[in-house]
Amino acid sequence: MDRESRTVAVPVEGGALAVEVVTAASAPVLAVHGVTSNRRLWNWLRAEAPDLSLVLPDLRGRAGSFAVAGPSSLRQHAEDLVRVLDALGHDRVDVCGMSMGGFVAVELATRRPDRVRGLVLVDGGLPMTVPPGLTRETVAAAFAPQLERVSRRWADVGEYLAYFTRANPLLDPADPLLLDCLDHDLTDGRVMLSRAAVLSDAADVFFGDSRWQEITVPTELVCAEWGVGADTPPAYSDDALAAFRAALPTLRPPRRLAGADHAATIMTHSGAAVVGVALRDLPA
Repeated sequence: MDRESRTVAVPVEGGALAVEVVTAASAPVLAVHGVTSNRRLWNWLRAEAPDLSLVLPDLRGRAGSFAVAGPSSLRQHAEDLVRVLDALGHDRVDVCGMSMGGFVAVELATRRPDRVRGLVLVDGGLPMTVPPGLTRETVAAAFAPQLERVSRRWADVGEYLAYFTRANPLLDPADPLLLDCLDHDLTDGRVMLSRAAVLSDAADVFFGDSRWQEITVPTELVCAEWGVGADTPPAYSDDALAAFRAALPTLRPPRRLAGADHAATIMTHSGAAVVGVALRDLPA
């Protein structure tokens, strides 16, 4: 299927977001990446669902939007995304968010329900159990492994790829889509990722006031069997999923991805295919 792709700069408070717009057969879907990621996180969804029209922003403090100044938070991201929809002339859209992007999607859907038609949440968006010992004061220490990449200069994207796949053992180091995603992080050997934005957003995910029980639109949840690597505790237990369904009438039966961890829910062809089905299953 033929698709057109263009990148636009959308003015927001503190600068301009880099937004890739992919035009295909469907109505537009706004796709929101995770806390340390970028818009190429959706490479696999583009491959598995070529019929989908996608709006793909780099969130402030990341990749093409690294230079956007000012504080970062779930609410600020939601406000930025309203600016994106306004700039592109989109009234209401389906929104797909992965990990922290799911929390941004929920923030958008509850603060501006007039702009969101349906939600697909990928291993995020609904409250996660706070890891033992994690507090607002210890977020920096907890995220030190993820932020190690910021303090280093990488010889090339291959070196960065080797580092990244050691931390994400279920991803395929020979996958060209992964190489492209990681290459989008880099400028002159540096990862374009704001430490301040990551820590502020992470604290908001775990300790902010979520309004998830106010979601009024059809919602799909795709979640992993494991956390990071095989046989690790998932972000969402079966008991938690049952509690969410009891409390949120708009939440459809969750889709548990067997053999996938957090990253593999979207950074693999098999995970992205399920996310594509979930998007197509939202009411038109």
